[in-house]
Amino acid sequence: MAADSPAPVVRQLRLVVEAADHEAAVAFFRDALGLPEEAAFSGEGDARVVILDAGRATLEIANPAQKRLIDEVEVGRQVAPRIRVAFEVDDAEATTARLVAAGASEIAPPTRTPWQSLNSRLDAPADLHITIFQELVTPDEGVGTRDEQPEGDGDN
Repeated sequence: MAADSPAPVVRQLRLVVEAADHEAAVAFFRDALGLPEEAAFSGEGDARVVILDAGRATLEIANPAQKRLIDEVEVGRQVAPRIRVAFEVDDAEATTARLVAAGASEIAPPTRTPWQSLNSRLDAPADLHITIFQELVTPDEGVGTRDEQPEGDGDN
């Protein structure tokens, strides 16, 4: 890219997940978790996709040591695959209970983290390992400087 060229603008982060049981995955993420449906498309050979609105998107890139730290804090052991999806909610306890009732497997119950969030871990449909998190402090309250706080998928 030339030095005088403007930086590229990313307008949306879209995570595309293959789900063998499409209906169960849609019911879980749309109906149980509450992600609004933006669009749905179908094509030849029973091809189907549903696009769900997950609110504001961020991309966290953690090194292996940070991944291990987050697993240790949230679960007490190493469990997450390379990719884990985290959803911020208003009530982590109620959401976790609702998602377990809808078919997720609880890996760890809601746990208060050093970065002041309440985080649970679940194995969800479509073979996704997810974190449900609730921020316990407002951004203006803060919990320390950037260098002092552990970072982790909205877990900060």
